[in-house]
Amino acid sequence: MTVSDRWLLPDGVEDILPPLAGQIESLRRDVMDTCQRWGYQLVIPPLIEYLESLFTGTGHDLELQTFKLTDQLTGRMMGVRADMTPQAARIDAHTLGQEGITRLCYAGHVLHTRPKHMLASRTPIQAGCELFGSASESADLEVISLMLEALRVAGLPRVHLDLAHVAIYESLIGEAEFDRNTSAAIFDAMARKSVPELDRLLGDCPDGSAGARLRELARVSGGAEVLTEARKILSGASDTLSAALDQLGRVAEMLERDFPEVSFGFDFCELRGYNYHTGLVFAAYVPGHGDAIGKGGRYDAIGSDFGRARPATGFSLDIRALVTLGEREIKSRKAVWAPAQSDADLERAIAELRKSDIVIRALPEDNGVNPSTRGCDRQLVKQGGQWVVQTLD
Repeated sequence: MTVSDRWLLPDGVEDILPPLAGQIESLRRDVMDTCQRWGYQLVIPPLIEYLESLFTGTGHDLELQTFKLTDQLTGRMMGVRADMTPQAARIDAHTLGQEGITRLCYAGHVLHTRPKHMLASRTPIQAGCELFGSASESADLEVISLMLEALRVAGLPRVHLDLAHVAIYESLIGEAEFDRNTSAAIFDAMARKSVPELDRLLGDCPDGSAGARLRELARVSGGAEVLTEARKILSGASDTLSAALDQLGRVAEMLERDFPEVSFGFDFCELRGYNYHTGLVFAAYVPGHGDAIGKGGRYDAIGSDFGRARPATGFSLDIRALVTLGEREIKSRKAVWAPAQSDADLERAIAELRKSDIVIRALPEDNGVNPSTRGCDRQLVKQGGQWVVQTLD
């Protein structure tokens, strides 16, 4: 290994340097402040946990994204979190154990074994909110509204929100009675929106069958008009499917009222995630960026695996991606330059300024340095026996 190789980072892993690091931290604080103003309490889950806890109720996808290591104290296998939602579910079900509604929010790094695409980071900064204890439509609306508010705080232009309902897929795939491998292949093809694969997998299904309906729904996406088309495809199907379509229509109508600047649509292939969603799901996009910038949905099954069945819904965002894509006004703060000399009055002046301002204290090696090159637009100078702040020339 050469000297230069010692400083190389793994693919998909990066240092975050100034000023970007400051912008990310500023947005993280603002998003968390927004969530807490809505009544969500901050939690800080651990970076590593035993695998049984991290994977509970989440399906196979999350396991593939998780780095694994051996605990030197117990010999048990541990994992570095790849998603914080299961951790929040564990905290609600086991650690807190509160009755009634629990609202939690969080923000922190997660680690992925593979990037989602060539330009994606393997160490995204995930922020999110989870609402436990309510199976109501009002809870789903609150969570979606809070996510859209967080995107507004981030300065995201022209947000588009896709709505879908996992119950539609679950009902049809259950009715079709495919074997496990075929069902997994269909789910994967739908999540990737691969219509040719679905045609191959479902092409032999007779008209009117559950498989044929799945194949037709994969081609349906768009605005409010596609709900009418979906109703035609699902005509005569179970009441569960009609109820899911009705819910999608009601939620979209209320969100359009509260967020007129957001465009809304329906995508019946919206199954991306970690296979733990059970009801209404959603994903937000911005033009020119292929990945969802925020996503979430209902996941009522995870809590039962922790010994306490609780309805739940939530969302997650990648703070790093939001900073890159947003049009958020960056408030650049300039500093005050303080000389290196020893003076009790100077020390008091610096301490007072630092209550509300940035003060950079010169060191002996800074002799001859132009303070403006250190991000300063003012300096402390002594006039009439007092230290005062003066604008730099």
